[in-house]
Amino acid sequence: MWDFKQKNTATTNVLGVVMFSVVLGTALGKLGSSGKPLLDFLYATSEAMMIITHWVIWLSPVGVFFLVVAKILEMDSLAIIVGKLGAYFCTVMLGLFIHGFITIAVIFFICTRKLPYRYISKMGQNLATAFGTGSSSATMPVTINTLDDMGIDPRVTRFVIPVGATVNMDGTALYEAVAAIFIAQLRNVGLSFGSLVAVSVTATAASIGAAGIPSAGLVTMVMVLDTVGLPSEDISLIIAVDWLLDRFRTTINVMCDSLGAILVDHLSRNDLKEKLELAEPHELMELKSSNNDKEVSTVVKKSYGSI
Repeated sequence: MWDFKQKNTATTNVLGVVMFSVVLGTALGKLGSSGKPLLDFLYATSEAMMIITHWVIWLSPVGVFFLVVAKILEMDSLAIIVGKLGAYFCTVMLGLFIHGFITIAVIFFICTRKLPYRYISKMGQNLATAFGTGSSSATMPVTINTLDDMGIDPRVTRFVIPVGATVNMDGTALYEAVAAIFIAQLRNVGLSFGSLVAVSVTATAASIGAAGIPSAGLVTMVMVLDTVGLPSEDISLIIAVDWLLDRFRTTINVMCDSLGAILVDHLSRNDLKEKLELAEPHELMELKSSNNDKEVSTVVKKSYGSI
């Protein structure tokens, strides 16, 4: 027999907000041109919030300094907190390694029957750029150029990579879930199975909405903490190591985007070949005018072989 208990907490219904946003977005898509005024308003609001976020980022060093000092003064033992922070850092790094080099590798092998490591070995330039900039969006041109050099269809790279840089934030989702559990443990707050599921779902949804800029996960982290009733100011506990973790999770994001593009190219190769064979000569000329000769030769060779 299971004894189910209901408990109400004074927090924002974040999952409700996320679900409403999904339903509203679907409804706006159905409305078409009629929903464009509301869509423009929401888009303008989003852009305004991004500008405000940039202002906050410029002022953040001073704010972070005072937040960290305040937390240090509250601590009974700095050595214990540093040890726990080190364990948190190692946990996130282990999770990113398992996700990037084992979980994604298995999925890639099942779909393509090829090991992804030989492709990863050719991604040095875009992975280094991702680590240096901490931004998926800033790495997009380098990622597209790297995949073009690997012979991936340019029609695939120019669709998958921008979508992946915006939506595919698996490293951020993993980091936010671990960070929420870490802060709960520091606060001695027990998380039930339902709370863990709520954290996982909210972290996934929040990572999709995170911008492809450095430390954007700290902004969406507030949603995850609010889901389980944790104070948002506790984010300052992980800021000390976030700048380094941000670069590692961005590297994993970019690597997964690249492997996703290779996977889509493998699965849709026949469809892309048929589309190119059905294309009229003037359409091929339009493709040539919109891309460079190298990209056109890549597409043609994929469809017709060496000419």
